[in-house]
Formats: sequence, C-alpha cells, structure tokens
Amino acid sequence: MSLGKQAKVLSPKQVKSVFLLLDTTQDPIRNKVIFLLSIKAGLRAKEIASLTWDMVTDASGDLANHIALTDSASKGKSGRIIPLNSDLRRNLIELKNSRVISGRIIQSQRSKIVGAQTIVNLFKYWYSSLGMIGCSSHSGRRTFITRAARKVSDVGGSLRDVQELAGHTSLAMTQRYIDGDSEAQAKLVNLI
Repeated sequence: MSLGKQAKVLSPKQVKSVFLLLDTTQDPIRNKVIFLLSIKAGLRAKEIASLTWDMVTDASGDLANHIALTDSASKGKSGRIIPLNSDLRRNLIELKNSRVISGRIIQSQRSKIVGAQTIVNLFKYWYSSLGMIGCSSHSGRRTFITRAARKVSDVGGSLRDVQELAGHTSLAMTQRYIDGDSEAQAKLVNLI
C-alpha cells in the first residue's frame, strides 16, 4: 500500500460531520454503530459485516465489555479481543433495544446478512456526500490505529498493544497505518 493510496485519517471535525449526517439517514442507530465499529474498534468492512451478537454479548445475553472477533469474521487468522469503547457500547445497547436481535449485528431492511461491499458502499456514500476526498471504508480503521498509537504510551502500553488491537501479524504493517503528525515532529525536534 503506497502512501498516496492509503485512506485518509479523519479529523475530529470530519468525525463530527459524519455523525451529523448519520442522524439524517433512514437507520441512524445502525449507521452510527457501523461508523463506531470502524473508528472506535478499528474493524475492517468485512469484520463489520460479519460481526454477530454473540461476539459482543455474554452468556446471559447482556452486552459484554469487549468484542470477541472470531477468525472466521476477520481477515485470515486475525480474530482478536477488542475492549468496547463507551460510545460504541452505548450505541450497541440502543441498537440491541431497538430491534429483535439474532445473527449479525448489521442488517438491512431486506436482508439479515449484509456483505462487506455494502459496508464499503455506505462509507463511500457518506464520505462523498460530505465532500471528503480520499476517505474510504478504511479511513475509520486508519483513524483508530493512528489515534491509538499516539495515546498508547499515556496508558502504559506500547505499539505491540496497537498491533494486537488492529489484528496485524507484524508491527511493520501496523506502522504503515499510522499517520505522521508534523506538529508533533516539530515539537520533538525542538526537544533535541
């Protein structure tokens, strides 16, 4: 993946714009969950489409504190445990309370199974509606990984933790997802 072909990382202002747009859609609760699974859990389109309720609930059917993403729902053997972000948790509870739950979390009015391409198309439509050039279904994932990499040392973690959350087999792959910060680089150089 060359630098010019990578999906853009979303700014806080762009994230807010997407949420405002999603409030106007036909299924805002479902669409917010899709977006949050991307920016707050770092899931790929395939993973969002494949996520089932049993991956986010405990044995009694209550929402768990994490996503237990299976290998079959992921890319290759990159199944993993991802702690639930509080915003994502709140929206999953709202989605769960708004419909009969069974099978996959993301469904359409016509089908209980939504494919990865449908998720890709939704992101494309949302971003193009907002004039966000260079953004794709992978933008939320890159945003998640970049933000996690910048914050991980604040909580005593390392890039290895970010790698595990992303489901990458190598740290080199995770590093390719992290967007540089020219302002931080300038501050760093001035500390030397």
